Amino acid sequence: MKAFRFHNPTVLYYGAGQIEAHLAAEVRKYGSRVLLVYGGGSIKRFGLYDKVTGILKNAGCTVFELPGVEPNPRLSSVRRGIDICRNENIELILAVGGGSVLDAAKAIAAGAKYNGDVWDFYTKRAVVQDALPLGTILTLAATGSEMNGNSVITNWETKDKLSTGSPHLYPKFSFCDPANTVTVPRDQTVYGIVDMISHVFEQYFSPTPHTPLQDRLCEAVMRTIVEHAPRVLEQPDSLEARETMMYCSTMALNGMISMGMEGDWATHNIEHEISAIYDIPHGGGLAIVFPRWMEYVVDAGVEKFYQMAVRVFDVDPAGKTKRDVALEGIGRVKTFFRSIGAPSSLADYGIGGENIPVMAEKAVRFGPIGRFKVLHKEDVERILSACL
Repeated sequence: MKAFRFHNPTVLYYGAGQIEAHLAAEVRKYGSRVLLVYGGGSIKRFGLYDKVTGILKNAGCTVFELPGVEPNPRLSSVRRGIDICRNENIELILAVGGGSVLDAAKAIAAGAKYNGDVWDFYTKRAVVQDALPLGTILTLAATGSEMNGNSVITNWETKDKLSTGSPHLYPKFSFCDPANTVTVPRDQTVYGIVDMISHVFEQYFSPTPHTPLQDRLCEAVMRTIVEHAPRVLEQPDSLEARETMMYCSTMALNGMISMGMEGDWATHNIEHEISAIYDIPHGGGLAIVFPRWMEYVVDAGVEKFYQMAVRVFDVDPAGKTKRDVALEGIGRVKTFFRSIGAPSSLADYGIGGENIPVMAEKAVRFGPIGRFKVLHKEDVERILSACL
């Protein structure tokens, strides 16, 4: 285990009635000029917009809006939000939506306090030193953005999708009411399931030795996702199923399951290059890439793959080599993704191999990726080729 310092400053309000009971008081802590950031309009169709704006106006807030944030949030939308913040003296950003909306809001919060171009944070030309206060109301269980300081943004003009992270980007408060996720379409629910378990994979496959408790915590989240995913898809209006998945999503990426561990994150880097060019859903891309990454790196850590196979996917090890058990576990990851309706190849999106060299080059633009097994350009090309 590595030495570590842990601090998560986000106040999490979880469950029914929390928005009505606490949103106004939280907002008042930071000011009355609020930028409301949201996506394609589903919050209006299902009543959440009216609820939130009503609470804000009753609290004496002046509300400005940035609607239309894209599923892979665009730098252009972020820049529009920054302009609003500067022109209207915004004191608090309130993001209402899924991970894309929250990621855009984090970028806006950082950019509004920066004299340069916000894209500098994503190209590693600058580090976030300050940000406007941010609150979130989650409508999709997937990214864990409601309780971490990470943000991923797409520059559509250059076909780049890059991430940044900072303690300054943690939301001040987040509201997670499973009732706000029951209307999420099936495909988006599937992508969210893939995303949350992929976040656990990225931390679980770590080169850090002696992490027995962290491993068990990761395995608990993974098992819960695998066991409860069928129910949330069969009974999408089940609050019990939705609340379990929402809590798994939050716990998968708020830092609590992997303290003292060094994560891998190569698969996310590779997928970002696919969706930067082809604009496919992030969860769909992860469902394609992760099993291929696992097959490519299995010999870098057979013991860990064996452990996952037995503890998470109930592979019977009797009479088998550890490598055979490990490969069977990877096969069960594929089976799980197929069982929930996730894509299994780039061909499912009509994607061929013409851009593989470009994607591989960009994936390692800042140097080799991955820590469980370090990957160079040629490794990324082989993994992407296996995804066709």
